[in-house]
Amino acid sequence: MLGFSNTQKLTYMKTIMRIFQYSLFLPLVAFVYCSRATAYVHAVEGSPASLHEFVVEDIFGDTFDMASLKGKKVMVVNTASKCGLTPQYEDLEKLYQEYKDKGLVIIGFPANNFMNQEPGTNDDIIEFCQSNYGVSFPMMSKISVKGSDKAPIYQWLTSKELNGKMDSEVSWNFQKYLIDENGQLVDMVPPREKPNSERVMAWLNE
Repeated sequence: MLGFSNTQKLTYMKTIMRIFQYSLFLPLVAFVYCSRATAYVHAVEGSPASLHEFVVEDIFGDTFDMASLKGKKVMVVNTASKCGLTPQYEDLEKLYQEYKDKGLVIIGFPANNFMNQEPGTNDDIIEFCQSNYGVSFPMMSKISVKGSDKAPIYQWLTSKELNGKMDSEVSWNFQKYLIDENGQLVDMVPPREKPNSERVMAWLNE
């Protein structure tokens, strides 16, 4: 390296060494990144693709296979017995009676996520629903619809990465999710919007 000072030679050699080190390090970084990305994709791909892939427990402790709902429109709603919106049970039951023979199923999931408004056991809940509102649509066992213990079916309902439609958070009791005949999420209806709102009726009559 004629014409270079010792300092320049040293700087040059350090540069060469850094290039050599990076040439070894970058492929490793790329490999780790790609491996993680592939694992993430596989995790998402391995998640249920539709509501019909879930199997849950009903309020009586029996297995309820969502695959039994193929070909039907489904409204999934988180319920509570001590909420200002609890009277929506009456609207839900009326809607169910009117449309159950036209292919509608309403699925109730009791949840105690909001101000301890569903504190009872499954037995307490079904007794309350039937004696006060004559509920006959399927009710499931009590679950969590938000937070770290959110039930898998609600993870799917609230995540666009999983349901392919939209992100949402359950903001209160009686939030409704509309599912089509193929088990795909169509829309979310906020808690205060009635079960028989114009939006819901338009969907049912499509």
